[in-house]
Amino acid sequence: MPRSKIAGIGMYVPENVVTNFDLTKYMDTSDEWIQERTGIKERRYAHRTEETTTTMGVEAAKIAIERAGITPQDIDFIVFATLSPDYYFPGCGVLVQRAMKMKEIGALDVRNQCSGFVYALSVADQFIRTGTYKNILVIGAEKHSFGLDFSTRGRNVSVIFGDGAGAVVLQPTEKDNQGILSTHLHSDGESAEILAMYNPGTHANHWADKNYANFDEAEMGEMFFSHAMIDNAQVFPNMDGPSVFKKAIIKFPEVIIEALHTNGYQSSDIDLLIPHQANLRISQFVQQKLHLTDRQVYNNIQHYGNTTAASIPIALCEAWQQGKIKEGNLVCLAAFGSGFTWASALLKW
Repeated sequence: MPRSKIAGIGMYVPENVVTNFDLTKYMDTSDEWIQERTGIKERRYAHRTEETTTTMGVEAAKIAIERAGITPQDIDFIVFATLSPDYYFPGCGVLVQRAMKMKEIGALDVRNQCSGFVYALSVADQFIRTGTYKNILVIGAEKHSFGLDFSTRGRNVSVIFGDGAGAVVLQPTEKDNQGILSTHLHSDGESAEILAMYNPGTHANHWADKNYANFDEAEMGEMFFSHAMIDNAQVFPNMDGPSVFKKAIIKFPEVIIEALHTNGYQSSDIDLLIPHQANLRISQFVQQKLHLTDRQVYNNIQHYGNTTAASIPIALCEAWQQGKIKEGNLVCLAAFGSGFTWASALLKW
C-alpha cells in the first residue's frame, strides 16, 4: 500500500497588513495587551469585496499545483477546510473546481475549524493509500475579518484572527522513507458552545430558558437570523478563552506524543513541529512540555494571527520556503480547536 506525500505546497496571504496599533482605532486595546496574551503583532485582512475564502484558496492552490509539476486538469479530488465559507451552502470545494476549470471531480468540504486542515489531510491520505485518487488538492483557507466584532466588546476574539490560505497536493509515493506516516483525530463535544458561532443556525437558541412550543413559523424564522441578534451582537464568534487554553495545553501534547509513539519516535526525533497557530503562549507551553528547542518548533502567528484551518499549511509552506524543512526530515503537524477537536499528522518529508 503506497503512502501519501506532499508533492507541492503553496500559500497566499492578503496584501493588507493590520497591526495591533491599527486595531486601537476601533477598540480599547493596545499592542502590549495583545502581544502579552497572544504573541500577535500583526495580521492580514482580505479585501472586503474582491477577495473571498475561495479566491484565496485558489491562489494558494495554483502555487501548490505548479510546484507539484501538474496542472489543474490532473487534480482528481478536492478537500477544502474552512470555518468561513463564501456561502452558508454550497461549500468552497465546488467553487474551487469551477474557478480552476477542473474536470467534474469530487469536492469535499471539512468543517473542523482549527483542526480542519489536519482532518482534511487525513481524509485525503486514506484516498491515496487505497488507490482511489492520485492527485488530491487539500486547501485550508479563512476570511475571518468579514465577521468579527471590531469594538471593545469583541476585542478578546477579534484581535486574534487573520485571513489567508494554504494548499498542498497529495500524491502516492513508493519510497520507504517518505510520506505521511500516520494521522490521529479526536473530538469531545461536551463543551462545544464555549468556542462557537451560534448564529445563524438551526438550534433556535435551544440552550436558552425559553418555551418555543407556541411560536408561529414567522417567529421561528427570526430565531435563525433576526435584527435582535444583530443588535445584541449575537452574530459574532463566542469564546471562553481561559477554558480553551486549559484544554488545549493538555490535548496538544497528548496528540503529538500519540503520533510519535505510534511510529516509534520520541520528541527529540522531531525535526520540525508545526502547531496550529492558535496562540503563541499555547505553542510555547507545548514546546516546554515536550522539551523541544526553538529550532524544532515553527511559529508565525506573530505576523498572521490565527488563520485557523489555514494556519498549518501557511506555516508549513513558509517553513519549507525558508529551508527549514528538507527531504527526510520528520515533521509533525498538530491542531486543537472548536468542537473541541484535535488532531496530529506525522510525516517524513
